[in-house]
Amino acid sequence: MRKLFVSVILVFFAINAMAIDLPKQGFGMQIGFAAPTLRLNDKSLNPKDSLINVTKLNGLKLGIVYDASYIAGFGSTLGINYTFAANTTPWVQKYQMKTQPETHTRTFYHEVEVFVDWQYKFELAKETYLMLYTGPSIQYGIAFNVYKDERAWGTITPLPEETKLRYHAEGDEQLKNLNVTWGVGAGFQYQRFFLRGGYDFGILNPYKNTKFEGSDRYTRGRLDQWSIKVGMYFLYK
Repeated sequence: MRKLFVSVILVFFAINAMAIDLPKQGFGMQIGFAAPTLRLNDKSLNPKDSLINVTKLNGLKLGIVYDASYIAGFGSTLGINYTFAANTTPWVQKYQMKTQPETHTRTFYHEVEVFVDWQYKFELAKETYLMLYTGPSIQYGIAFNVYKDERAWGTITPLPEETKLRYHAEGDEQLKNLNVTWGVGAGFQYQRFFLRGGYDFGILNPYKNTKFEGSDRYTRGRLDQWSIKVGMYFLYK
């Protein structure tokens, strides 16, 4: 899997390296906000029902980008991003009739991705552009870990038996490291500076196991993500 991921990166960069004589091209960095969202169906319901188990995370996206214009405003942007996101749920009562103890969960997500966006830039003024883009990304999840804590009388205790390492779990809890998305978005560029924001729709079913244990009902889900990024091209001509 790692060899495949590296090969895809090299292919994307090799294709765009052929654009060395393009009239406009740039290499830079970007940083921004990312919100991965995992949507899974409920084991107790018919698989045709909605994806009601939703885990929303908030975090940081950081990456390097290469931008090139081909002809009449049409071009592409490709690059590599690293995303870290997390979420902590509110404390809730563990038992209905007792105020103590309380529990909550902490979720941490690490991921790297290669993306290619095909875009069109509308020139609003000299060196000022509005852009629309769409394209795929290949994501590799490094970690998707869920920890549960218990709190009683001011003391917080981790519950190791409740820990879920989703990429290393067993049976129905295990998720795939590999995810493919298709994104749409818009952006603004002024000289070397740019702002881009969009939504990536998950294409692959994130479940490692395609069936629920002891049942013929298929598991299904989607790992989406929306983000907004700002950046600057250090080399732009």
